[in-house]
Amino acid sequence: MKRPTDSSHRPSRLSLFLRKQKRLLRPLLVLLVLAGIVAGCATAFRHFGSDTRFAPLRARVINMLPLRITEIDVTGCVLTSETALQEALGVRTGDFILGFSVTAARKRIDDLPFVDHSVVERHLPHTIIIHLFERRPFAVWQNHGHFSLIDREGNPVRDQGMTGKDAEAFMQLPLVVGPDANTAAAALIDELSAQPEVRSHVVAAARVGQRRWNLTLRNGTTILLPEGQEVAALKRLAQMQENIKILDRPVIAIDMRLPDRLIIRENPAAPSGDTDRDKGDTQPQAAPTGDQAPSAPWLLPDAGSRRRRA
Repeated sequence: MKRPTDSSHRPSRLSLFLRKQKRLLRPLLVLLVLAGIVAGCATAFRHFGSDTRFAPLRARVINMLPLRITEIDVTGCVLTSETALQEALGVRTGDFILGFSVTAARKRIDDLPFVDHSVVERHLPHTIIIHLFERRPFAVWQNHGHFSLIDREGNPVRDQGMTGKDAEAFMQLPLVVGPDANTAAAALIDELSAQPEVRSHVVAAARVGQRRWNLTLRNGTTILLPEGQEVAALKRLAQMQENIKILDRPVIAIDMRLPDRLIIRENPAAPSGDTDRDKGDTQPQAAPTGDQAPSAPWLLPDAGSRRRRA
C-alpha cells in the first residue's frame, strides 16, 4: 500500500528549472570563468606593466594567451616618422592586445610633432587601427628672432627645431617675418603662387607696420609692395620680368608703393645702363627708413635688441 506523497518533499520549481538547464549552464559558466581569467590578466598587465620584477611572469602569461597583435594599420601619416609613431604607440606586432591602452597611446601620439589629433582603435582579436590628422606646415614664421613652423591659418606647428627632422621643412617653406605675418601669410603666398616667375625669385616676405609687405629676392633686392594692392603689383612685376628681366638686375630696391611710377634704387657699384634715364629716382639711400625693410631681415638682430645695446 502506497503512502500519500508529502508535498514538503517535492522539488521546487527552481530546482526543476536548473536541472533542465544544467547542460546549458555548464558551458556558460566555463565561458564566464575564462573571461574572468582574461580580464584579470589584462588588469594585472596594466598594473604591473612598468614593474621590472613582474617581467618574467608577464612574459609567461603572454606566451600562454592567444590574443596577440598581428596587424597595425596607420592612415594619414605624412610628416610623422614611422619610428616616432612606433615609440608613441607603445606596442609592436606580437604583443598581447588586451594589455594595450588605447587612451594612453592616443595621448602619446597627439603629443608628437605635426600631429593635431589622432584616433586609435583596438579591433579584437589582433588589429590596431590608427588615424592621424596632421597639422601641415605652410610657412616658416620669424618673430623677434624666433623661427617656427605655421599652418595656413597661422597657428604654430610643433617641430623639433632647425637641426631636427623638420630642418627640410624649414629650408623648403617660404619665410615670413613680422608680428602678424603668420596670419597674413596665406593671402600673400597664394598671390605669389599665381605669379611663378616672381615667386621663384622670392626668399622671404617681411610684414611692415602690420599693413603691407616687403619682398626679399635671392639676389638681395628688396621689393616694396603697396598696401592692399599686392595682386596688381605682382602682376605688373611679372610683366616687367618677362619684358626686361627686372628681377635679375643688381639693384638695392624696387619701390612699387606709388601707383603711377616705379622707383628703382641702384647699387652704387652697378654699371649705368637703361636705368640712367631714372637717375633722379635711383640714387641709393644711406640706410633703410622705418618703412623699408633691410634686404635680409631674418639675418639681422631685432631692432629692439639693437636699441637696447645702444
